[in-house]
Amino acid sequence: MEDVNQTGMIYFSFHPFSKLPAVQMLIFLAFLIMYLFSITGNFSIAVTIWIHHPLHTPMYFFLANLAVLEIFYSSTIAPLTLASVLSPERTVISLPGCGVQMFFFIFLGSSDCVLLAIMAYDRFVAICHPLRYTLIMSWRLCIQLSLGSLVLGFTLAVQLTVLIFQLPFCRSREISLFYCDTLSVMRVACADTRVPEATLFVFSVTVLTIPFLLISLSYVFIVAAILKISSAEGRHKAFSTCSSHLTVVLLQYGCGSLIYLCPSSSYSPERGQVVSVVYTFITPVLNPLIYSMRNRELKDALKRAMMRFLIPQTR
Repeated sequence: MEDVNQTGMIYFSFHPFSKLPAVQMLIFLAFLIMYLFSITGNFSIAVTIWIHHPLHTPMYFFLANLAVLEIFYSSTIAPLTLASVLSPERTVISLPGCGVQMFFFIFLGSSDCVLLAIMAYDRFVAICHPLRYTLIMSWRLCIQLSLGSLVLGFTLAVQLTVLIFQLPFCRSREISLFYCDTLSVMRVACADTRVPEATLFVFSVTVLTIPFLLISLSYVFIVAAILKISSAEGRHKAFSTCSSHLTVVLLQYGCGSLIYLCPSSSYSPERGQVVSVVYTFITPVLNPLIYSMRNRELKDALKRAMMRFLIPQTR
């Protein structure tokens, strides 16, 4: 039986996407472009909302928070993934480094999911209770809800990361994904992982199922309220403010459910690899595109900000 070694000298490597150099280079370029677009798009949204006073409303406040979360979320995964794609033989991560990456992945991903539920509540109040909107969605409540999503994500991340890295790891191993995901790391532990897997399932229900049910309930009331609007223009405007958020919700929760709400016995590294690419690289790119294309106010503000940057005003 192998001696258990938890002195910090254990290293993990990542499963390569391909062993062909040409394919590796194409994957590297695709990931690099998506990462740069994600950082640029989300940063542009956050800065535009910050400097454009008409966008200082609860809806855009939460959207700016989501954009900032996406920037840090992408940066938790992308740099090391790009390095491992470019030189898979030389890219490894230590046991503590893997724990740090997992912590921030859980922390930011969980906060992201909770924030999407908060955004659905904001739309529910705006459409179903428009006359009381400013009274209900006060700035104090908005800040409390935003901080609450971070506190919940932080708490879950600490508990789950500590639980997983208390497991014994016997030797350096290859992780089946391109980052330190909970399931892939648990699979290389040399101990019974039924308790951590059950805990992960409970946490997944907390950040995926419960918020999604609340979002679905909010949209039932939202759709019912929209259908009562007599003006076609009013209905279109109400639907346009919700459709972008609903699209992001389906992407985020759909991918997460495919990985974390399925039985661990049915977990497939190949499926996990594909789905993980979607919610770690593709979704952060689509978020700014979806919101900027579907939201006229934000789109106009982005255009004005770009014109001001490209063509500085002369006195």
